[in-house]
Amino acid sequence: WVLPDDIYENVEWDKMGDTEFAKPRIFISKCLGFEACRWNGISLPQDAVDRLRDHADILTTCPEVEIGLGIPRKPIRIVEPKGEERRLMQSETGLDVTDEMNTYCDAYLRSLPEIDGFILKSKSPSCGVNSVKVYPGPSKVAALTTSGNGFFGSKVLEYFPNAVLEDEGRLRNLRIREDFLTRVFALARFRQLKAKGKVSDLVQFQASNKFLLMAYNQKEMRELGRVVANRDKLPLNEVIGLYDRHLRMALQKTPRVPSIINALMHGLGYFSKEITPGEREFFLKSLEDYRADKIPLSGALNVLQSWAIRFDNEYLLSQTFFRPFPEALIDQGGTCKR
Repeated sequence: WVLPDDIYENVEWDKMGDTEFAKPRIFISKCLGFEACRWNGISLPQDAVDRLRDHADILTTCPEVEIGLGIPRKPIRIVEPKGEERRLMQSETGLDVTDEMNTYCDAYLRSLPEIDGFILKSKSPSCGVNSVKVYPGPSKVAALTTSGNGFFGSKVLEYFPNAVLEDEGRLRNLRIREDFLTRVFALARFRQLKAKGKVSDLVQFQASNKFLLMAYNQKEMRELGRVVANRDKLPLNEVIGLYDRHLRMALQKTPRVPSIINALMHGLGYFSKEITPGEREFFLKSLEDYRADKIPLSGALNVLQSWAIRFDNEYLLSQTFFRPFPEALIDQGGTCKR
């Protein structure tokens, strides 16, 4: 098929307030509130994780327990002797579990279905990403000045290179948390769409995510529009595959604040002749407060959404940008600072 230039003219807008959210499929390290499986036999519940239980399909594992280290257990560490490859060792016993960990990670991650996001335990020699201490040897010596990925975390990046991935420490930051939720719920919506395999659903998806994609990556937003238009008359399965790849590229990085503000200003343009000067001034101040990390993104979004409701703007009410994830997951805990 080839869609006409006015592909969105006949879209039946689905107001976000009346829409049920697709549940994202999220992998979470088991020690983050699901089982007392840390090396010292405790669990580390996290509020951001607990809030997801009713809104996501969650998969968990503890690689260290699964390779037989037990609960509690002697702690393990990543060891990188000079000129040698990294190993995973139990420092007190000298036990080397590198091969067992690699074998388990490969088997487990190959068995997973499509995952929308990962929340991994920070600083863990198995699950950590970008925050794990590396030691020059198994004995009690200082860590190297460099840090790296845990063995399971490294394998996640290998098997899911475009994954939406955070650790529980970073999710304490409100802005990072909102970004993580926005991305995993967008991917869940698209995964649901792929199961239906209908051209009309793809057109609707592109239309209702325009503002969100504008905020994240304008270049990929335009490319996704070209994919949907399908000038090359590709079969639907190829179009879906192309769209999937470019959507993940669009959502791969946290959006820059100026890009988000540009999308918000674009929304303001729909009400320039209807709101009062005082309302405009209030909105512009909220953008500056967001830029200065004084309020979260949801604070500015709520102003635009209230105008869309007030003036019954169906197009804006359909935009996932204004309600990217369930309101129950919005909380003001943590800092807004980047």
